[in-house]
Amino acid sequence: MLRPSRRLLLRLSAAALLLLIVATAASQRALPEHLQPELAVADVRPVLDRSGEPLSAHYQQRWNTADRLPLEQVPAFLRTAMVAAEDRRFWQHGGIDWRARASAIRQGIAAGHAVRGASTISEQVVRLLHPRPRTVWSRWVEGFEAMRLEARFSKSDILEFYLDQIPYGAQRRGIRQAARHYFGREPATLSNAEMLALAVMPRAPSRLDPLRDASRLKGPMSRVAARMLDDGLINAEQAAQLAIPPAALSADDDSVPAAHFIAELRRRQPPTGDGPLRSSLDRGLQRQGQQLLDQRLRDLAKVGVRQGGLLVVDLDGNKVRAWNVGDVDSGDAEDSETGIDTVQTPRQPGSALKPFVYALALESGWTAATPIADDGLAAHVGDGLHPYRNYSRISYGTVTVREALGNSLNVPAVRALQFVGGERLLALLRTLGMRGLSQHPDVYGDGIALGNGEVTLAELVGAYAALANQGRARPLTLFEDGLESQVSVAALSRDSASIITDILSDPRARLLEFGDGGLLRFPVQTAVKTGTSSDYRDAWCVAYDGHHVVGAWMGALAGQAMDGVTGSIGPALLVRSMFGLLNRNQQSRPLMRSPNLEAHTVRGPDGGERLEWFAPGTAPESPDAVVASISASEAGPPRLLQPFEGLAMAIDPRVPPELQALEFELAGVPDKPEANAVIWIVDEAEAARTPGGRWQWPLSRGEHTASAKAADGRWQTPTVNFRVK
Repeated sequence: MLRPSRRLLLRLSAAALLLLIVATAASQRALPEHLQPELAVADVRPVLDRSGEPLSAHYQQRWNTADRLPLEQVPAFLRTAMVAAEDRRFWQHGGIDWRARASAIRQGIAAGHAVRGASTISEQVVRLLHPRPRTVWSRWVEGFEAMRLEARFSKSDILEFYLDQIPYGAQRRGIRQAARHYFGREPATLSNAEMLALAVMPRAPSRLDPLRDASRLKGPMSRVAARMLDDGLINAEQAAQLAIPPAALSADDDSVPAAHFIAELRRRQPPTGDGPLRSSLDRGLQRQGQQLLDQRLRDLAKVGVRQGGLLVVDLDGNKVRAWNVGDVDSGDAEDSETGIDTVQTPRQPGSALKPFVYALALESGWTAATPIADDGLAAHVGDGLHPYRNYSRISYGTVTVREALGNSLNVPAVRALQFVGGERLLALLRTLGMRGLSQHPDVYGDGIALGNGEVTLAELVGAYAALANQGRARPLTLFEDGLESQVSVAALSRDSASIITDILSDPRARLLEFGDGGLLRFPVQTAVKTGTSSDYRDAWCVAYDGHHVVGAWMGALAGQAMDGVTGSIGPALLVRSMFGLLNRNQQSRPLMRSPNLEAHTVRGPDGGERLEWFAPGTAPESPDAVVASISASEAGPPRLLQPFEGLAMAIDPRVPPELQALEFELAGVPDKPEANAVIWIVDEAEAARTPGGRWQWPLSRGEHTASAKAADGRWQTPTVNFRVK
């Protein structure tokens, strides 16, 4: 009769065993119906570049679907060596090699730490199918799944899957990709020593990488060769030869990092069809672009640049030729491809949207010679005022539209936006493909002219492609053979698009802020624009010549500010370098110009003369005639710009009160109309009459109301409320 304590122990043991059985069963996962990845998931069509060469999308996928080998085509020696290296009794056990496990446990106890694993090939296949943390419990569960795997599939099926999917270095999977990467040849052409090297590498792909140090293979190869000799698989002479690491290693250099491009292409691919997908990508240009991007990111890492994107589009069909993503944190171009696609990540474009503001102004009657004020300007943000300043903090007085855009001046851009209206600008940008700018115009305010919305690099490059194509916008295409719609839309007139292009390609137009020469002065006629978001979080450069548009973004996706990196400092060199590659093997072609444009000599605000391009009917009658200024203040019905509803101000105690004033400003009223044209009303009483739309109101504490009206009674603005503390 059992003692009570023993009965309790037996019951506890039985309960523990039952709990173990239940937990083991619950932890196991369902096995696939098939061991061929393309049968388990949707068929993946191979992707080719524009000339029919394969792209290496499979290097970044979970499964190797493009470089599989049927087991009967795997060299017999390679099959034998792989089994000898990884699972000596593969053909005898039922999923778990208990002898190998017991031996590994004994060696581990003797050494005081784990000496070697004892995973069978079937257990490794389970690990590929169902990745788990590397724990003792995971090993326990994998063993039972391996037995179920062998009960469902034949040994040959399991080995074939293993040889096709086993991970090597550099994101290669399977013996075929590994053979090409490490030895530059197909598996069938390898020597026995090279095959044995492939067999031992999976245990430690990084440490045993023959491209780094082939001598590290000597020990593992010698041990496996000795094991094969003991098992009668080779003779002593062969074993001695196999212990020597293979020489003359040459990695394949044909990998083209393009995972994000291919992911987008697959998203767009037709739902039906078979055979390879011929993309628009140029594999040579893609590889060179990646090298340039990675090098530039490394150069700028010390000033806070972490990620970047580069996009090259052929204007003949808007076909994408290079789609590069870079991440300095990864230290490896291929590793970065598994992260965020910087070509399609919305970021603030800064001044890169200004050309479209001025294009609309040209559509509405302005010209490249129109004078525009570059002086003090403030807008309301919340209940306060935000002053607009140029990057250099210099105000240039009166400038022409050509100078304002060429030098990327902020105040004139805001005035131009106030003239055309935020709603019209957003409508244009959406027509050009910037779908992310979906908020109401009031959300962006005047800041949309300076890029406070978010766009992607792909959207921005597509918009500049419309400028290069004389105002016609159409989507970027990723296919070489016309699988995507090529419908175009006339987003802008070709006259205004041509004038904007001429300004962006004019080095003299940017002398005030950028000086002569520099990175923005290309050897071939090229239109170029940079952009920098607030606090240096994003830096952009987009340029186009007669053949291509190239755009680049740099920044930090985590949101950190860079250390003073602007578009002209960061991505401009990358874009210029890319054009150097593009122009090396092609005849230059001038930028498109509308045949409607007329050249006339005009005198600028500084008194100097220059040749300017005009749309028909917009040129001055003589060089000395002032091209009519259609100022921002003449846009729409008269309205108060300042003060605005809810404005809150405070008197500065350090300054005498009589010296403090708020400038009242009207939009829709010329600065110098006939005398006494504007009556200013403060706190329901007439406060002043001025000959224009500006007046200095002496500050006075309290709650106030303000409005303005025409002296002849033609108009009156709504009343606004504001306060001074």
